[in-house]
Amino acid sequence: MAKKSMIAREKRRTDAVNRLHAKRTALKVIIIDPEASAEEAMAAMYALQKLPRDSSKARQRNRCSMTGRPHGFYRKFGLSRNKLREVLNRGEAPGVVRASW
Repeated sequence: MAKKSMIAREKRRTDAVNRLHAKRTALKVIIIDPEASAEEAMAAMYALQKLPRDSSKARQRNRCSMTGRPHGFYRKFGLSRNKLREVLNRGEAPGVVRASW
């Protein structure tokens, strides 16, 4: 089980990403736009730098939805390898069949 503080930090990051996604996207469009003047692009860059770091999608970490474990994460199931094995052994994951030969 991950520390509660780390799970809470990830939740705050997710909230910040969702809240500021539109603003970050608009600023990035201005920065990339070749028709924008140099002053506009620089102003957009400074505005982007002023936003909180945690509002960047790249700072998010995939975590197990049951335990909060950051490593051994399977995106398809949203679980870490340990909990995924438990779920699969109970037969609760749809579309997964145990190997037998």
